[in-house]
Amino acid sequence: MPSPAEPAGRVRSVNLGSREPNPAKRVGVTGHHKRPVESALLRAPGPKHGGLGSGLVGDFIGDTRSHGGDGQAVYAFAREELDRWSARLDRPLADGAFGENLTTEGLDVDAARVGDRWAVGDEVVLEVTGPRLPCATFALRMGEPGWLRTFSEVGRTGAYLAIVTGGTVRPGDAVRVLSTADHGIDLPTTFRALLGDLDAADLVLAAGILPADEEEWLRDRLDRRT
Repeated sequence: MPSPAEPAGRVRSVNLGSREPNPAKRVGVTGHHKRPVESALLRAPGPKHGGLGSGLVGDFIGDTRSHGGDGQAVYAFAREELDRWSARLDRPLADGAFGENLTTEGLDVDAARVGDRWAVGDEVVLEVTGPRLPCATFALRMGEPGWLRTFSEVGRTGAYLAIVTGGTVRPGDAVRVLSTADHGIDLPTTFRALLGDLDAADLVLAAGILPADEEEWLRDRLDRRT
């Protein structure tokens, strides 16, 4: 694990979405198609319901019931994972293709744990809050048969992040790991728990790493299945 002074990776691309039609959901609009920009200002957006949506100023979120808010203020995905998907799908995938705000390079995003903290550039501090759960909008944009199942089976989802300290992020900014959570449960394990894997759910619940509402939902699901 790199020391706080040693960059673990860098921001390759900062990506924002604009309002577009979305036939995949009843809200009818989406900002899933993210495009690279020269810089973006990050600030905590507040609650999912009634807040500002995305943690990046200028980034549009259509389904604010399911996305955005402090717990999903920023979405990061590794360029290395995009390259693997590009090879598997035999098609190019641009930075931002999976709807990520930060396309990283040199950083194993999926090895992160809920509670890890990253410093990005000179100002910003982010905290890992959980894995990304794929949705119908993602499936529509990808246009691949069985995409949600395929993506979920691979299980390397990238990371949602909360904004601890806001500021401006730019391509080329170093990403440093400030601290790592001691529970040892990585994002793919957390993702499997949320999808209903009983063993993974036991681990996640025992560690107490989820927000109270998600923990209650997962515990109830586990109780009904057992």
